[in-house]
Amino acid sequence: MEIEKILASLNDEQIKPVRDTEGPVLVIAGAGSGKTRVLTSRIAYILTEKCALPWEILAITFTNKAADEMKERISKMVGEAEGMWVSTIHSMCTRILRKHISALGYDKNFTIYSDVDKDRVLKRLFTSGESEDERFLKNAKWHISNAKMLGMPPDRYLIEKAEEKDIDKYCEFYRKYEEELKASNALDFDDLLLKTRDLFLEHDDIRSEYSERFKYVHVDEFQDTNAVQYEIIRMLCQNHGNIFVVGDDDQSIYGWRGADINNILGFEKDFNGSKVYKLERNYRSTKRILRLANAIIRNNKERKQKELWTENDEGVRVETYAASDETNEATYAAVQIKSLMARGYSASDFAVLMRINALSRVYEQEFLKYGIPYKVFGGFKFYERKEIKDLLAYFRILVNPLDNDAILRIINVPKRGIGDRTVSLMLDYAKDNGVCLYDGLLDVDKLGLPTATRARITEFKDLIVSLVVDKETKSLTDLLECVLKKTNYLSMFDEDTDENFSKKANIGELQNSIKEFAELNPDSGLADFLNSVTLSSDIDEMDDGSYVTLATVHSVKGLEFRSVFICGLEEEVFPVSRAWESLGGLEEERRLMYVAITRAEERLFLTYAQSRFLFGKRQDTVRSRFVGELAKELGVPEQKPRYVREERRFYGDVYGGDEPDASPSYGRMVTGAKSFMQSSKPKVVNENTDGYAVGKKVRHVKFGEGTIVAVKGSGNGKVVDVAFKGIGVKSLAVQYAPMELIS
Repeated sequence: MEIEKILASLNDEQIKPVRDTEGPVLVIAGAGSGKTRVLTSRIAYILTEKCALPWEILAITFTNKAADEMKERISKMVGEAEGMWVSTIHSMCTRILRKHISALGYDKNFTIYSDVDKDRVLKRLFTSGESEDERFLKNAKWHISNAKMLGMPPDRYLIEKAEEKDIDKYCEFYRKYEEELKASNALDFDDLLLKTRDLFLEHDDIRSEYSERFKYVHVDEFQDTNAVQYEIIRMLCQNHGNIFVVGDDDQSIYGWRGADINNILGFEKDFNGSKVYKLERNYRSTKRILRLANAIIRNNKERKQKELWTENDEGVRVETYAASDETNEATYAAVQIKSLMARGYSASDFAVLMRINALSRVYEQEFLKYGIPYKVFGGFKFYERKEIKDLLAYFRILVNPLDNDAILRIINVPKRGIGDRTVSLMLDYAKDNGVCLYDGLLDVDKLGLPTATRARITEFKDLIVSLVVDKETKSLTDLLECVLKKTNYLSMFDEDTDENFSKKANIGELQNSIKEFAELNPDSGLADFLNSVTLSSDIDEMDDGSYVTLATVHSVKGLEFRSVFICGLEEEVFPVSRAWESLGGLEEERRLMYVAITRAEERLFLTYAQSRFLFGKRQDTVRSRFVGELAKELGVPEQKPRYVREERRFYGDVYGGDEPDASPSYGRMVTGAKSFMQSSKPKVVNENTDGYAVGKKVRHVKFGEGTIVAVKGSGNGKVVDVAFKGIGVKSLAVQYAPMELIS
């Protein structure tokens, strides 16, 4: 392709770094500014200008998908560039190690251990020496990965983390793990980077071989590099200094897994003579959305100054919604999505973004009610998450002691020292005697087990028996608390990590789910709740891939949607409470908010609840500081008003816009009430709501037939409580729920 054709698709900001081929170059690429186009165009430019041959160019990306996309784009520009290395950094390191790892004392046919393989090795080492404590194993695994991301062997990590509790034990376990890997001629995923760094540090001839071969080194998503990756990249360009990196410090959101924002902020200091270019023109979002993005991120101190701009339209007003509670918040999103879909949007045009995946449960519940297809990303669907399935397995045993699968799932969760051999003996006993595993527990004295093992099984049996008594004597809402207390289940998540924070939030949300079910279904029991959960876990998904994305913000970086809901904008949720401990933590949370905002192309909805059930209790919330920082742009009050209204779960007040809207509303529309509510003329599911009265029967597309037991509101705002057999009572907005009267 001729140079003119390569440059024709670029704007003036993009052309400058493409043509600058020598020395260190940093491109600060704002969200939606076309960074991939710049990077691929530069490689095409170098090839067309004969600055280098294909095999003299290296391009490092951070996902296989991005690498494939880059190869395809380059191929379209210049044809097949045979011999060029375009890959993830892990793939690049594997390629180098296969050729040279013998210099480190390994055979070139080394095995790469997956996370599953790694877990098996750690468990084997754990049971062969350490006391059986699942928390120790989990913490040790985290410390080993953290040490490798930081590029530290056990001895140095011990010094650096001397203040950490039990760090000497973790480092000793780290040493044993390293010895086991070496003996097995194996590397784990972190080792691919660490061993390549060691290879370059210890063997200058090998480093020089690759630094001389790759005359031009390109790195995408530079803000996501960790300490070891950065060292490798620096060593690769020591011979020539031709390094070209593209990234956005404002989108550095992976500090919790080792990414160091200082790599991009300190680039000019580390690479003398660096040239810096900024891409500030956004091709994705409306002007209103970009003003919001600029307003939030300028509150960060540790960043390179830039201001996103666009020639796109002004766009519609950004909506801010103060819900009465989390159910009301999710219902609001469901109603807006149904409304916009009636006006031509498809389900795939929407994303509901959250800071922690525990918030997805109520959206799954409400989308099921309104027949909205969805998929959960950044985690499993709520009822498919391990901790939720563990606790529901306890419930399943209490309802159905014949459920062998449930017993097998939790017999050693939390750790009780009941090993696979013991479980195998119990299964054989049950099969030989024609009984279930539960009967095997009761017959523990007949199993011929060692005294210590028999004592552990007896303790588990007594636990289940006591929970059976609790099932008969405790309320449904108290039963989970009994399970948590008697099993000491929460002890597995004592370590203050992001993962444990999410798991505890998920368990709190399960408590909320049970509480909501019990309130709506006072005469129903545990079996009915499990029936309801089973239905919620078995949603039919559309074959054509048309679904609303429910996702954590981390999981959608790099994606874009016509319409985005950012939910849970409350202190301790977004930003999470742990972020308050440091300026760096809070700034990363703000960058996460910036990433969430810049996923939106046309419409953006910011929502928060005035009260939320989280971590096992309901409490009033404080509006997120991020909403406060955007108060002027959004037109919302500086201070969060507080009021409680009768039936606040379904009704509230509408504020903002040019004037209050008189139609019934779900909660409180803080901004944009008139512009959105009056411009929205959806083709509703049920035009006439008059016939929906107590005692009437309805048919719902998911729940089947049910009877209306309560009616709230009137006209377009009518909400009915419907009792569905075997499922319980569901609250449904008549206009939008996919149901019909049948009598």
